[in-house]
Amino acid sequence: MTPPSKPSLAITFLYYKDLPKAESFYRDKLGLTLFIDQGWAKILKLADGAHVGLVDETRGMNNWQVQKCVQLCLRVDDVDAWYKWAKSESLPSLSQLFQNDEIGIRAFVFNDPEGYQIEVQSPTRDGA
Repeated sequence: MTPPSKPSLAITFLYYKDLPKAESFYRDKLGLTLFIDQGWAKILKLADGAHVGLVDETRGMNNWQVQKCVQLCLRVDDVDAWYKWAKSESLPSLSQLFQNDEIGIRAFVFNDPEGYQIEVQSPTRDGA
């Protein structure tokens, strides 16, 4: 048996010690739009139906952790243009642009202000 309905949107929540700094990074640097403002949780739109929630770790259901085990991945049409932009912005821990033929992507990674890794990728083949 399956649930009675499909989700209407998806939110991945990340926990921060400095919520205003995280919100500024995602809104001002990455250009994301605030979708829902819950005060101590800021939900920003990534794409249709996909969102990232930035949570003040003193109020959320989980705690901030030094070791991050979550990566936020953004699929884009032109990873090369994004990489050029990322370099111009001197994003923290910016990797080289790389290609992974096994899974069919070109990508790069960088970190947000509190160490969550963000991957930006474009497919190199159909179905990747």
